[in-house]
Amino acid sequence: MNSTIELLAPRYDIAWYPWAVQYFFMIAVSYASLWLAAPALVFGKQSWLPTARLAMIACVSTTLVAPVALLADLHQPLRFWHFYAYANTHSWMSIGSVVLPLYLFSVLGFAWLAWRPALQEQRHAVGLSGLIAKWLSMGSGSTPKALVALVGLAALMLSSGIMLYTGAELAIVKARPLWNTIWLPPMLVASGFIAAAGLILVLNRVSRICAPAVTRQMLYVLLVFCALAGLIALSWLLDGLNAHVGSVAAALESVRFSPSWRSTALWGALTGVALFASVVFLLTRSAQRQPALFAWAWLLGLVAIHMGWMFRWVVLMDVQHVARNSAGFHHYGIPAGSSGILGIVGTFGLWLAAILLIELFIPWRQAQQGSQLPGNAQDASRAPLTANKGAPSHG
Repeated sequence: MNSTIELLAPRYDIAWYPWAVQYFFMIAVSYASLWLAAPALVFGKQSWLPTARLAMIACVSTTLVAPVALLADLHQPLRFWHFYAYANTHSWMSIGSVVLPLYLFSVLGFAWLAWRPALQEQRHAVGLSGLIAKWLSMGSGSTPKALVALVGLAALMLSSGIMLYTGAELAIVKARPLWNTIWLPPMLVASGFIAAAGLILVLNRVSRICAPAVTRQMLYVLLVFCALAGLIALSWLLDGLNAHVGSVAAALESVRFSPSWRSTALWGALTGVALFASVVFLLTRSAQRQPALFAWAWLLGLVAIHMGWMFRWVVLMDVQHVARNSAGFHHYGIPAGSSGILGIVGTFGLWLAAILLIELFIPWRQAQQGSQLPGNAQDASRAPLTANKGAPSHG
């Protein structure tokens, strides 16, 4: 008897849209920027104060926009309350729904405490900026440094929870070997710090502050985290090549015959090596040549931002192209609507709007750790910025 067996493979839609890329990118820049602001605003290291001022802009703006992208990725944003009505302690997404709001309020509270002394100085300014400063400063009482440090430490602790849950909710997915690896969460953190340092370099340039100290500190941050990211990537690769079983070996096998994945890996490796080599080149130049070369460091910042965003695109979007129940790869064309290009552009537009509102109404250039510094110390802390700031402080 002759018989025929037909195997049918259903076609599945992708589960996560580019909104997820935007969320994972924004929240990584948020917690990394918070840590880059901590040396000055939490621990009182004055040499990091110019960097902390720029880092807080990056932190607050991305912290505000990231939840918007996350809600959009739910496909039905109004169902977010399900996380609280049907809580599940075994779900990392459910845990994240608790950690994220706490982190959001802690960052906003920390930023308010850091900006409050400058807002108090602007209370008597004429116009809308003075009115907003009077409302936001909430009185003329001093801001204790201990309170700033305490709230900052709470925000740092909650940011560690954000790092953990955003990495874990991907790494636990056993159906995707490219996600199901212990190397993914630390790589998300490392690439987040690379993007945050790059953003601070760009903000240092576009704000016309152009502080050499900021550039030097962020180049060292890029140096450390580029090296760390390279070490993590190499460890992941060696883990897969030396193991016959396991998620990393399965991940390498799933993309072994894909030219697009080989080109993506080559592009990522070359970009990382080029960024690392460029940073080393800038930092090893003579003191006479560094100021001229540092003027172009913002271009490396753009490359760093590109690396942080593209890594998340590859992880979240390209991995979903790999078929789970059939051979080959599924093609994904980015739609023009809100679930595609419009959503990507709109999220970045909202982020830019948040930065512009901070620039307009918050005197962040005068922000400092706690209550006003006395006398000459206050003037000295501002001198490096006011000499180069260029743009008005709006108050």
